[in-house]
Amino acid sequence: MMKIPIVVVNFKTYQEATGERAVKLAELIANISKQSGVQAAVSPQTVDLAIIAGKVDIPVLAQHVDPIKPGRNTGFISPESAKAGGAAGTLVNHSEHKLPHDQVKAIITRAKEVGLHTIACTADIEESKKIAEFAPDMIAVEPPELIGSGVSVSTAKPEIVRDSVKVVKEKNPEIKVLCGAGITSGDDVTKALELGAEGVLIASGVVKAKDQRAAFQDIVNGVLKFQK
Repeated sequence: MMKIPIVVVNFKTYQEATGERAVKLAELIANISKQSGVQAAVSPQTVDLAIIAGKVDIPVLAQHVDPIKPGRNTGFISPESAKAGGAAGTLVNHSEHKLPHDQVKAIITRAKEVGLHTIACTADIEESKKIAEFAPDMIAVEPPELIGSGVSVSTAKPEIVRDSVKVVKEKNPEIKVLCGAGITSGDDVTKALELGAEGVLIASGVVKAKDQRAAFQDIVNGVLKFQK
């Protein structure tokens, strides 16, 4: 379900990826993934997750779950509910939803208990090294100042990608490392993979593109170029 290299598209709460638009975008991404053979996954808002999971055959990820068990937890998102809705995994600790590290660890633990994959987001090399101790399935390194900037971390700060891969693999070679922040083109993706990343986590470069199909195809072409 989560092969590498992988392209994960975070829908955030963009209007362009809400409700029916979210479904159509997920279907578009799934179709290109199938045609190209490049693994893709999408991370929609919670209210759209179950609908999308029922319509596409690529992994659908929650944007967040809470480290709780079923019970009296009004307003929280249980890992069990995400799993029941068709989620294959969840993002954890995105820069727009930062958490204390003890909560990150607790979420990763609870997600594993119910069979959810985890992609833990980190801001830099040191946080990547720390989060690796919690053994998520993947770590996505995203300097927050570059998110949505149109300037990719693989270009602006390649050492963060390269060194994050190094420290994570030293801690746990089973953890896959993704590159995020400012990824908007196939060239950005190719560069990230050349630096040792095993996939990318992207958002506005696809979701807010005037031509979402062309934008995602370009990202996929970046993976295919690396694989040649």
